[in-house]
Amino acid sequence: MLHISYIILFFYCLAIVLIFFYGLSQFNLLFNYLKSKKDTHSNHTYTFEKGDSFPKVTVQLPLYNEKYVVERLLRTIATLDYPREQLEIQVLDDSTDESVAFTKKIVDELAQTGLDIIHLHRSHRTGFKAGALKDGLAIAKGEFIAIFDADFVPQKNWLLQTVPYFKDSKIGVVQTRWGHLNRNYSILTKIQAFALDAHFSLEQVGRNSQSHFINFNGTAGIWRKSCILDAGNWQSDTLTEDLDLSYRAQLKNWKFKYLENVETPAELPAVISAARSQQFRWNKGGAENFSKNAKRVLKSNSISIKTKVHGILHLLNSSMFMAVFTMSVLSIPVLFIKKKFPQFDILFDFLIFFIITSLLFFICYWVTYKSIHGGGFRNFLDYLLMFITFYTIAMGFSFHNSVAVLEGLWGKKSEFVRTPKLNIEGRKDHWKQNSYLNSTVSKKIYFEGFLMLYFCFGIYSAVQLGDFSLVFFHLMLMLGYGYVFFQSIVIPK
Repeated sequence: MLHISYIILFFYCLAIVLIFFYGLSQFNLLFNYLKSKKDTHSNHTYTFEKGDSFPKVTVQLPLYNEKYVVERLLRTIATLDYPREQLEIQVLDDSTDESVAFTKKIVDELAQTGLDIIHLHRSHRTGFKAGALKDGLAIAKGEFIAIFDADFVPQKNWLLQTVPYFKDSKIGVVQTRWGHLNRNYSILTKIQAFALDAHFSLEQVGRNSQSHFINFNGTAGIWRKSCILDAGNWQSDTLTEDLDLSYRAQLKNWKFKYLENVETPAELPAVISAARSQQFRWNKGGAENFSKNAKRVLKSNSISIKTKVHGILHLLNSSMFMAVFTMSVLSIPVLFIKKKFPQFDILFDFLIFFIITSLLFFICYWVTYKSIHGGGFRNFLDYLLMFITFYTIAMGFSFHNSVAVLEGLWGKKSEFVRTPKLNIEGRKDHWKQNSYLNSTVSKKIYFEGFLMLYFCFGIYSAVQLGDFSLVFFHLMLMLGYGYVFFQSIVIPK
């Protein structure tokens, strides 16, 4: 029993320490973010109004069975404010349903207005999204390649806000901040928006302002074509081809420009099955990229030690779910070990590091929340509730995301599962008859139900042992897994 206790405490403490160091890195990004607000860097940009010529731009629209949103996308892109003779639009359609004919009809209609738009339909999905982008790139006329997923609705002046930064010949990518069309649709969309806002403010600005590696987010950004080719073109050996190409490009010393002030609205997954598939792809892809690119980052002679540290932690981002899951599962045995072996008291104090980490995240997320929603006592109370809700449900996703990370680290290959786009912007919009939603109940969902009961047992154990040091933590875990489980089982997909 003593030897097993040593093993449990070792992995429990290790998980807490890993989470703590990740929290410190996020706090460092907060300092970078705040410092960036004081910087007044002048950018070398095109000034079209003073006679600079407009470069040729190709807009790529990768599609796969997008019948609910494709018309909104195409008609939005058709209104982009940019000289028509310098604009090409590629509709990269890998669809296998009736949306193919509908998409082609709209493309033909837009082409008759003089717009240079082409419908490229593949009868296969070789390479998935990366393959479609690569095939389109081979015939693209543009010097610059803008990419939008089907659920994005860029502002009319989007190209005029992004293209000018490419006057700096070292800039390989300009990425913009995502907005959220359906932020307030449900608790699920609110917490997704909450997390993404932190990424697109704190992390992207915090890294980019200090010339650390950031990532193109797969959409709502624009590439220099020569940068894509120089970095080795799109590759489909990971599920997050955007992160992969981003790191390969920056290792080739291309610079990325992130524009926090340019918001590109998009639709958040409004159904938990869609959110689960997106989370799985992002986290597995992140782990695959760690396996693929971590050594390249460490061996690079062209980047600083600090950039290497932030790069490795960035690639390990998804792996933090494994640390959270490990800590949480072992926390209940720790209660019994604490009762039986009081000589380990110093190890039980490691919990303070998790509490400190939570406070660091609380501060970081408040700064980004305040920058979007404003300060004040009322907004702070709203933030407090949102942070607790987010933290609770994020922990409820930790098992699901840990499985994704393990598959990525082990090299298990899987199909690129698209996130269904439902064209949901408000509470009056409906999704229950959507033909793209997955109705399969995974075995993982039932295990999440077991974990809900497991942490309920943790609360019961606290009462029995008279030790309430972890009771709030276990309550959050019980509620988090309960939310994920019941939403996945009860809500029709």
